[in-house]
Amino acid sequence: MLSLYNTLAREKQVFTPIHAGKVDMYVCGMTVYDYCHLGHARVMVVFDMVARWLRASGYDVNYVRNITDIDDKIIKRALENGESINALTARFIAAMDEDAAALGVQKPSHEPRATEFVGEMHQLIGKLIDNGLAYPAPNGDVYYAVRKFDGYGKLSGKSLEDLRAGERVDVDVNKQDPLDFVLWKAAKADEPQDAKWASPWGEGRPGWHIECSAMSCHHLGSHFDIHGGGADLQFPHHENEIAQSEGASGHAYVNYWMHNGFIRVDNEKMSKSLGNFFTIREVLQKFDAEVVRFFILRAHYRSPLNYSDVHLNDARNALTRLYTALKSVPPAAVTLDWQQGYAARFKAAMDDDFNTVEAMAVLFELAHEANRQQSAQLSGELKALAAVLGLLERDPQLFLQGGDAGEWTADRIEAAIVARKTARAEKNWAESDRLRDELASAGIVIEDGPQGTSWRRQ
Repeated sequence: MLSLYNTLAREKQVFTPIHAGKVDMYVCGMTVYDYCHLGHARVMVVFDMVARWLRASGYDVNYVRNITDIDDKIIKRALENGESINALTARFIAAMDEDAAALGVQKPSHEPRATEFVGEMHQLIGKLIDNGLAYPAPNGDVYYAVRKFDGYGKLSGKSLEDLRAGERVDVDVNKQDPLDFVLWKAAKADEPQDAKWASPWGEGRPGWHIECSAMSCHHLGSHFDIHGGGADLQFPHHENEIAQSEGASGHAYVNYWMHNGFIRVDNEKMSKSLGNFFTIREVLQKFDAEVVRFFILRAHYRSPLNYSDVHLNDARNALTRLYTALKSVPPAAVTLDWQQGYAARFKAAMDDDFNTVEAMAVLFELAHEANRQQSAQLSGELKALAAVLGLLERDPQLFLQGGDAGEWTADRIEAAIVARKTARAEKNWAESDRLRDELASAGIVIEDGPQGTSWRRQ
């Protein structure tokens, strides 16, 4: 049986869906005012892996990942650029889709945008006001009254006393309590018209937290199985989602909460202020996208992930070993038997809180045995199991000969191999060795075999 770590319970629990054979899952997506960074890459790849494994396990998965397309940062960037909010967000949504596709991330079942659900947000805010959990303020904002919701802090483990102790000195006079958070923001005079919506409380726009409550409940109902996102969203975003959703419905919102770990860069948390902030596009200029996906899945999703060129190079070498096994022993078409052998061990790892670390270890054992036994069956099993993780789906030769060509294009390499073959035929060993060394210094590995000479990039 599948078990997963439930942040809400602070322990691993056996997964039991609300509806047999069906999983409803919501993941907080991107705020689209800039290119996606490595933290976004991890969220996309991790929950793509989760959805893939749930489907491989026989579940019908309804996977929703939202897009925040109205926000303070979006408004600020649009004004700076002198463009409309829609033009800005459309451009970065397209860029996000390109990045996700490059990383092998499958499209979610639904990808709602916040601006499409303002009406639902109005209804939800109205219900919270009716339930005595929210109030309109004199400045036109609407706030959630945190102290009136008994369960506040149950996800993050933060008590109201802890939160009060951490308050800032400056106090918003419009709030009844400093801990209250905004549900609806009154329009400001200097904000563009496309950042304003009519509402029962005056012109304005939604707060950040209310959008996910509205969109998740629209697509999945007011009670669903899994809610995921980065660890940084646990508080306050996800805590506030619970307060809003349960405050409106009067019952449990989500059964299992999943959070992936932080990205670190050379053992420091990734941050623009530290100058160690990388977009997906910057990383993909240096490394193959499948290498990046492999690198992310090689670590357990809840653990911190330390990014460095050294770790990416190591991931590239490891993925090369798997592709080399498929090239050396062409895989047979196989049907996986999850009750037997390597597939059973792979399944046990994935059913243990999506333990891709152990699942990867099974892949490397398979690659070793496929090579040792020259078994097309084992090679086929390797390919089929890796495909469950979105890996090893390319032609091995294309992967092995891919990468940054620089001056050494495929044509130039092939010409050097032909010249080396000629030198060997003429017993000009010095020239043959010189050509091999020249290729090696350029990161080109020459492999002589019964079928002739092949090559790959290191």
